[in-house]
Amino acid sequence: MTNRTFTMIKPDAFSKGNSGAILAKIEEAGFRLIAMKLTQLSSAKAAEFYAVHKERPFFGELVEFMSSGPLIAAILEKGNAVEDFRKLIGATDPAKADSGTIRKLFAESVGKNAIHGSDSDDNAQIEGNFFFSGLDRI
Repeated sequence: MTNRTFTMIKPDAFSKGNSGAILAKIEEAGFRLIAMKLTQLSSAKAAEFYAVHKERPFFGELVEFMSSGPLIAAILEKGNAVEDFRKLIGATDPAKADSGTIRKLFAESVGKNAIHGSDSDDNAQIEGNFFFSGLDRI
C-alpha cells in the first residue's frame, strides 16, 4: 500500500467552475497535493490513457469527452491514499454515490462523473507517470 494516488478533475467539472470546490474537499479530507497541472488531452492521448477500455462500447464516447476540454491532473498524498480517495469520490454513478461524496455533489451522470481516482496502487503509479515526470514514484 502506498500513500499516494492519482486523480483528474474531468472536463465537465472544470467547465462548470467546480475545480476549486473539489480541490477544497480533497484537502479538507486530509490529502496533500504533491503535483498538479492544468492540461488538455488530445484524442490520441485520451485513447492511450484509457486503452484498457478499448474494447468497451463506450470507449469512443469516453475519449471524445476526456479530450473535450481542460482538466486538472494531480497526485495526492495521505495514508491509505487509494482506498480513502475512492471513498471520497463516491460511486461512478452519482445517483448511487453516498451523500457528501464528490460525485454526489458535482457529477452529472455516469459518463460525466466529475473526477477520476486510481483504483489500485499499481494504477496510481501508471496513471501518475502518464501525466508527471521527474517524480521518483507517485
